[in-house]
Amino acid sequence: MSRVINPESAGKLRNQHMRTAAEIVRRLGQKAEVDAEARDMVATLIYCFREIEDGIEASMLAWEKRNYWNKVEQFRAQWAWLSAACGRLEELVRTNAWDQLPMQLLPLLPHFVEITITKFTRGAETWAGAYERLMAEYAQQGGA
Repeated sequence: MSRVINPESAGKLRNQHMRTAAEIVRRLGQKAEVDAEARDMVATLIYCFREIEDGIEASMLAWEKRNYWNKVEQFRAQWAWLSAACGRLEELVRTNAWDQLPMQLLPLLPHFVEITITKFTRGAETWAGAYERLMAEYAQQGGA
């Protein structure tokens, strides 16, 4: 019997979300002002970061089961920036502090340096409506 390969592995999904995030960060850097599309892009960035965090946790759990403690700690250190960046972006959205966006994006750039983008492959449909979904999520959390 052959081995079953999961095409939707945590690593593959993490790479896809990093690519999406890299494209969004580059596109946001080209925008002169924060418009509705920029708000959708930031919301999508938050969703990407959350998905990446979930994948990181899944990977670490699998390694912990095998007692790969060094690998877990290295991986945790490599991705430590993610939770803080996501939290800062969420705070920016919750407080409507869009003037702070450039200062929040700047520290993210080094984490996307290794992702080469010669052609944008993500279109506006990737982030369309994400801001409304995120605001509805926040409203639901506040009301619960």
